[in-house]
Amino acid sequence: MQQTIFRNVFWLTFFAIVLWAWWVMFSMATAPMSMMPSELFRLFIMWAIMMAAMMGPTFVPTMRAYEDLIVSANGSRAGSVGVVIGFFIVWVGFAALIAFTQLSLIEWGLLTEMGQSVSKIFSAALLLAAGLYQFTALKDRCLAHCRSPMFQFLAHWRPGFGGGVYMGLHHGAYCVACCWGLMVIGFVGGTMDLLWMGAATLMMTLEKLPDVGRYLTKPLGIALITWGISVLVL
Repeated sequence: MQQTIFRNVFWLTFFAIVLWAWWVMFSMATAPMSMMPSELFRLFIMWAIMMAAMMGPTFVPTMRAYEDLIVSANGSRAGSVGVVIGFFIVWVGFAALIAFTQLSLIEWGLLTEMGQSVSKIFSAALLLAAGLYQFTALKDRCLAHCRSPMFQFLAHWRPGFGGGVYMGLHHGAYCVACCWGLMVIGFVGGTMDLLWMGAATLMMTLEKLPDVGRYLTKPLGIALITWGISVLVL
């Protein structure tokens, strides 16, 4: 009974954070505040919340795999919390990096203050880079990791909260390496574009599903390359 209560509280809290993050992003997109180039901290907070909104749904299959190990192995509720914390530590680190990158691009005149590219060449380069990355061995390796969370937990198993943090960090690093391309193309249409956020979240989630993702990765790469070429020549 106690385990069931803890499980329900855990999942309700997890989804409440994801929904809150989406609500914040919706509020910012519909009533945007000016992002001045000097406001690095604001950019970081925006990206950190965006990471929770976009990556939370993609993380559900991984947490369900850990839930199974609570029942069948020596996983624990503290361990599941550690996995979530470790995963989002990596993505918060990525948020800091991309916030700094956005600030630099604004100062160089390549982005508007709302994070939208003002250069056709820069937009095309982002799209082509993201598209070509879909065909690389590193992308395939990272996707293989993300599509088999149960195997990855068993291969790198650590018990308890500390072990959960370790496994979350390990999984988060692969996830960043897998998804960075779809994140950076937000600069093409603007980082506050809810359509891009929703589409990118959907694509990243589907890519990580073994029965669906293997039919999506390469066509998505072709679509991004085609988009990049059309931006460059039209």
